[in-house]
Amino acid sequence: MSSIKLLLFLCLIAFGAQAQVLPVKEPDSVVKTIFTTYYAKKFEGRKTTSGERYRAAKLTAAHRKLPFGTIVRVKNLHNDKVVEVRINDRGPFSKKFELDLSQSAAKALGIYRLGYAKVEISYVLK
Repeated sequence: MSSIKLLLFLCLIAFGAQAQVLPVKEPDSVVKTIFTTYYAKKFEGRKTTSGERYRAAKLTAAHRKLPFGTIVRVKNLHNDKVVEVRINDRGPFSKKFELDLSQSAAKALGIYRLGYAKVEISYVLK
């Protein structure tokens, strides 16, 4: 009986010695320079693609491909103002723009009256 226990013990030691520690992959961080615009007032209260209602006072945005719930850091390259928005809609459906901001996000970046701006976005893909 003790020889079986010894054999099992030696097998566990040998297996443990061969085990390798696999590196944990860090999430990919993406940084891009794009053009952004913001939602028109007429969209207030309408349902977004995610099912939420659009609220101009919330810090949200629309993107064609990013998963809903992705937090995107947006930096206005003209004045260095920064805001974080959560993706909850699809759009904009224009080749020039890649992001549609809520009105409060546009105001925080200082682009509300301008209509659009060149910005740097960064986010982490999970």
